[in-house]
Amino acid sequence: VMTHGFPDFWYSWRHQMDALSGQFQVVAIDQRGYNLSDKPKGVEQYDMRLLVGDVAAVIKHLGRDKATIVGHDWGGMVAWQFAMNLPQMTENLVILNLPHPNGLLRELRSNPEQIKNSEYARNFQRLPVTDPTVFFGRPMTPDTLSGWVTDPAARTRYVDAFARSDFEAMLNYYKRNYPAASGAELPAPPEFPKVKAPVLMFHGLADFALHRNGLAGTWDWVEKDLTLVTIPGASHFVQQDAAELVSSTMKSWLAARVR
Repeated sequence: VMTHGFPDFWYSWRHQMDALSGQFQVVAIDQRGYNLSDKPKGVEQYDMRLLVGDVAAVIKHLGRDKATIVGHDWGGMVAWQFAMNLPQMTENLVILNLPHPNGLLRELRSNPEQIKNSEYARNFQRLPVTDPTVFFGRPMTPDTLSGWVTDPAARTRYVDAFARSDFEAMLNYYKRNYPAASGAELPAPPEFPKVKAPVLMFHGLADFALHRNGLAGTWDWVEKDLTLVTIPGASHFVQQDAAELVSSTMKSWLAARVR
């Protein structure tokens, strides 16, 4: 089950779906607020518990007891939380460009570069979608949200998907779940349970939002094997920037775990 982040939709996983579908049943969801999914009103409707529940509901709907959980960005946070809170439903965990919550919170407390890079999240928390500067100094529109997509054909699909999406819902992920403070003002993190499933992580080292230092110590927060793949030159959307490497690595890593 593949879960996207911001600003994105299920189509982000098209390369990985194509690579894996011959051997696995592959499902990529639109998270709530995006594209064809429901768009409930209210910040509380985007609480992490509900986002995790959405993924669990997909697995149950397909008649399965567990799945390999794959997530990028906000989808990565959902995937981490899913694995920690529903270990019985997590066969494997694959994370793309989202450090473990412990690593992210540590960097938000102590890393000036990460604190600066996360200023956009503060804007998302305090500015309305109608503010012309809310999206990195530009209005929040389907076109500006799709500006990171380099493939012209794919970008057309993104513009159409974002035209069907709810911008306020997108910002509610940040308002409900992202830390409201940083530096010394950031409270100590809760005690997260260790991840019990094998973990595969990808991180594009040119990520503009999430500092690579957040990866350090991940091995202390998992119980089984951790495979970490760092990709120079790939940015935040590593599943598209390095699609072939990500897809082939996922395929071989998962195939080794099929019994």
